[in-house]
Amino acid sequence: MQLKENISLKQFNTFGIDVSAKYFCEINSVDEYRELLDSKTISAEKKLILGGGSNILFTKNFDGLVIRNNIRGIEIVSETETHVIIKAAAGESWHNLVLWCVANNYGGIENLSLIPGLAGAAPMQNIGAYGVEIKDVFHQLEAIDAHTGELTMFDLNDCHFGYRESVFKHKYKDQFLISSLSLRLTKVSSKTIYHYKTEYGDVKATLSEMRAYDLSLKAVSDAIIKIRSSKLPDPKVIGNAGSFFKNPVISKQQFETLVMKYPVMPSYLQKDGTVKVPAGWLIEQCGWKGKVVGNTGAHATQALVLVNYGNATGKEIWNLAMEIQQSVKEKFGIDITPEVNVV
Repeated sequence: MQLKENISLKQFNTFGIDVSAKYFCEINSVDEYRELLDSKTISAEKKLILGGGSNILFTKNFDGLVIRNNIRGIEIVSETETHVIIKAAAGESWHNLVLWCVANNYGGIENLSLIPGLAGAAPMQNIGAYGVEIKDVFHQLEAIDAHTGELTMFDLNDCHFGYRESVFKHKYKDQFLISSLSLRLTKVSSKTIYHYKTEYGDVKATLSEMRAYDLSLKAVSDAIIKIRSSKLPDPKVIGNAGSFFKNPVISKQQFETLVMKYPVMPSYLQKDGTVKVPAGWLIEQCGWKGKVVGNTGAHATQALVLVNYGNATGKEIWNLAMEIQQSVKEKFGIDITPEVNVV
């Protein structure tokens, strides 16, 4: 473990924002993290845990310690004839974890293919896509108290999962380092009945285009990868953090009023009777799709993705986000809130 000073974070965030951290280090084990907490040099410094940097927008230099979680490893904790509990270290690539599960015929997260970031970040915002969320397969996680270094276990109820929400984004923000994540997955074989979730978005149509008439975990995963690759820009080419805003959930009454004026407004009825509306569609209707503002803009194929065209500052991107937010509010009376963590 090496403590560095005044390090640029440009390569550690997918927006490619060039800000610096007063201190920076990478940890490869829980012991290294505890050692760091005991260090007199940085014990009083403000701390930020950084994973893949794919869900963060830096608007200024970080006056403290940035800790990059690089703890690796995947193992089987327990299994029955029908299910398996796997444990992944927080520093594992989320997409690589999904591919590992698919290759081993463990079903439950194939719809979450190609989501950027690390495994430890998945429960923080209850990542989800194409009808699946982490909470659907979550077993437990291990986290280290940032003040005491003690190991704490969190089960499903402890995490208070919501739509892109968890206890780690609010009550326990910056108070824990998630060190591992355990998931309960289904063993998929000819002897088991498994319900593939293909109803959401373009999944069925894409499977048909791929001529994947016999469903399998790999077929669904490949379809999701194809869809996401066609809609979302590669952050290695154009800086971005994926979907910038959450899809808003509104009352049925508000939706019925809006759909009279906008008959083609897409929607997804929720179990509690509320209605989820795609934020990307709302933003596109306000004229932002493909619009360039200085060094930033809303992407040409997905208005929900704000991009850095090369030299944007975090403040530029944040100002654009606020303009988009205001225009959606004025046109539809709907509040859209950022999904990205703004620092």
